[in-house]
Amino acid sequence: MNNDELVRMEHINKYFGRVQALNDVTLTVRRNEIVGLLGDNGAGKSTLIKILSGALQADSGDIFIKGQKVNLADTVDAIKLGIETIYQDSALVTQLSIARNLFLGREPIKGPRFLNRMDQEAMNEAASGLLRQVGITKDIPPTTPISALSGGERQAVAIARAMHFDSDLIILDEPTNNLGVEETHGVLRFVRNARDSGHSCIFIAHNIYHVFQVVDRIVVLRRGKKVADDIDPKQTTIENVEKIITGLVEA
Repeated sequence: MNNDELVRMEHINKYFGRVQALNDVTLTVRRNEIVGLLGDNGAGKSTLIKILSGALQADSGDIFIKGQKVNLADTVDAIKLGIETIYQDSALVTQLSIARNLFLGREPIKGPRFLNRMDQEAMNEAASGLLRQVGITKDIPPTTPISALSGGERQAVAIARAMHFDSDLIILDEPTNNLGVEETHGVLRFVRNARDSGHSCIFIAHNIYHVFQVVDRIVVLRRGKKVADDIDPKQTTIENVEKIITGLVEA
């Protein structure tokens, strides 16, 4: 395995009943690389990243993280290995505050650890700064419950959570869905900053214009198979990639 590779998924197959959702897919992500994962609905993108995030298990194939073969039994395993996933419907607890959601399960403690007192001030302060980073400019108190936020604001909170915990690989599944212009710019800025600060990303989006703005390399799936692996967005056009996605041309 190349020392530069952060993640390698080899010969991944996945069936749902008789339907083969993934057919012998190999995917690599290098350190400090943003990979755009594209394909029509049903191409297998979400299935592939759910396997990498531990939410699904492959029927066959291997996953290597930093050169070590790993078994991702669940999402907790993936998080421990530095993989953070932001789905378009990221699981946020709607009755809890923004700050609590940002730190859910990883709350900072103040005073003696055995007292288990959450440091609410630290959480609120971090939450305020993170929201600004992802493009929320209006002054939303970090104590606001998630249920009071718009869809775009909720997505921004999920992205802020991944930013704060400094994962090696951040998977973004349709992160710009339901976002306003300013929030979308915040997401794209975050992806660029993630690479600059030493992280890797897998970026899935229907909006191919957003993908072209931030990724280093494009991978295309079609009907569960990988049909293109090393498309350089600087060396091609959006129209050409759209033709590869739909099968009008082969890569």
